[in-house]
Amino acid sequence: MSYLPYTLDKDDPAVSPLGLIVLQTDETIEPEFSAYFADRSYPLFVSRIPSGTQVSTESLAEMEKALPAAADLLPKIRPYRVVGYGCTSASSVIGSERVERMVQKNCNTAVVTNPLRAASACAAHLGVSKFALLSPYVEEVNEPLRRAFARNGISMDVFGSFGEAEESKVVRISRQSVVEAAVKLGADPMVEAVFLSCTNLRTFDAIPEIQERLEKPVLSSNQSLAWHMRELNTA
Repeated sequence: MSYLPYTLDKDDPAVSPLGLIVLQTDETIEPEFSAYFADRSYPLFVSRIPSGTQVSTESLAEMEKALPAAADLLPKIRPYRVVGYGCTSASSVIGSERVERMVQKNCNTAVVTNPLRAASACAAHLGVSKFALLSPYVEEVNEPLRRAFARNGISMDVFGSFGEAEESKVVRISRQSVVEAAVKLGADPMVEAVFLSCTNLRTFDAIPEIQERLEKPVLSSNQSLAWHMRELNTA
């Protein structure tokens, strides 16, 4: 064997990578982020965090302990401008500020966002505050989520759920089920916009039809998180 010479390319100092922490059980966020970030000129690095197959406030709160270790697995050669934590419901249970502190323990990032924080920022950008919430989860999980949005000035008096606690079923809820449920909730005249909660719920292909039928803004966990990470990355 011969050792051969090589040169090293320099990293572009103007290009910062993005980081994303994804739930172990999530089958949706990475494919949808591939679409949302198809035109990106910067790397997007992904780490996984242990998560329960059954969703409850207890299993969501447990992820707080694992966040530093999950963040520690992201490549460390360059600092991050933004890291996203891909769980809407856990962010409402743990708290966005606590999520940020846990990630920053082991990851050099300027800011950490999550779908709750991102959707709130997106709502402010659009000038809407009265949402219909569509969630796949049981009421034990939905109630703290609505409270968290209320603290951010967003009311979700109109809400509905598929009542599912098993992640492997959430990811397989059909597009048509999402569309019909969202349109039914969003048709309420009190509603200014619709929020489709959960990064594991497939919403990328459903959003355009829901918006067309309701003529109202439609946000989802993945859409909001991708939008906010882009905004923060260029700020």
